[in-house]
Amino acid sequence: MSKHITGHTGLLCLLGSPVAHSVSPEMHNEACDQLGLDYTYLAFDVPEEKMPEAVQGLRTMGARGWNITMPGKNIMCKLADKVSPASEISGACNTIVNDNGVLTAYTTDGVGFMRAVAENGVDIIGKKMTLLGAGGAATAILVQAALDGVAEINVFNVRDGFFTRAEEIVAKLNERTKCKVTLHDYEDPEVLRASIADSAILVNGTSVGMAPNTDRTIIIDTSMFHKDLFVFDVIYNPKETRLLREAKEAGCRTGNGMYMLLYQGAASFKLWTGEDMPVEIIKEKYFS
Repeated sequence: MSKHITGHTGLLCLLGSPVAHSVSPEMHNEACDQLGLDYTYLAFDVPEEKMPEAVQGLRTMGARGWNITMPGKNIMCKLADKVSPASEISGACNTIVNDNGVLTAYTTDGVGFMRAVAENGVDIIGKKMTLLGAGGAATAILVQAALDGVAEINVFNVRDGFFTRAEEIVAKLNERTKCKVTLHDYEDPEVLRASIADSAILVNGTSVGMAPNTDRTIIIDTSMFHKDLFVFDVIYNPKETRLLREAKEAGCRTGNGMYMLLYQGAASFKLWTGEDMPVEIIKEKYFS
């Protein structure tokens, strides 16, 4: 169906590099069509160093809002006028709302994760989480889970560039939320085993197991799984990673990152339009 664009049509968009593979334009344009909202969503390939220019242009042109994907999620936070609590703690954002030239930064990735978990019929509020990784996706999950009321989170990461940044974020969360967050060096399997043993959820927030390296998994020892554990993988290509397959074989319930992607989009959509994205229709058309 061709969209009727007029002089009143508002602009929504995606900034980042690369962006051509993104499902966001289809998802948001379909949602606008379904609800009769006069917006068009486009994807613009913008490298990190050009982000300030692009943002100035969008602000000047009165674009209603935009998403930011890698590599611009950190710099975009600095370019905004206001930041949400989750963006301020994580130093990253994936959504900008433009209210008459005032730019507010939000991160909806963690919101998408929390909704995806809840949709699986799993309640993690007041419970313990084991989180693997401290990169972008893992950090968004960590921050939102702590803000939303997960009682305890153990984060495991190798001592890489993300580790120092993770230490700062963990310190902020322990100071500002009631969640008890601990960062562990990912080297002692027994510490990990003990953490998983009394966790309600185990989350893989790393890219281990993502296509094309689908034979890899972050949990080598499958005896760490237990039947009361919900195992979530942020990866959605393949739809069932080795981690999820082996967790399922061990009697765990599992979920992948597909609906996290859908629900982070729905949260951005609500911030721009004030309307609920018709997620069932979007699910069926683009996520089935």
